[in-house]
Amino acid sequence: MLDANVVGKVIQTYRERKGISQEVLSGLADIGRTHLSAVERGERRPTLETFFRIGQALEVRPSELLRAIEDEIE
Repeated sequence: MLDANVVGKVIQTYRERKGISQEVLSGLADIGRTHLSAVERGERRPTLETFFRIGQALEVRPSELLRAIEDEIE
C-alpha cells in the first residue's frame, strides 16, 4: 500500500530544493495551502489530478516524482 507520509516527504523535498514556500507552490498548483500542507504531512493523499498539478508547478514530470516515491519505498 502507498504510504501517504512517503508521498508527502518527496513532494516537500522537491519543493524545498526549488526554494519555494507551501504558499507559492499551492498557488502555482492551484490548490489550497492547507491541502498541500496536509499532503506534505501525510495526512491526505493527493488525487492524480493534484499530483500532476504539483509536478507541473514544481517543473518536474509526474513520473519523476513517482520514481522518487518508489525509491523511498524500496
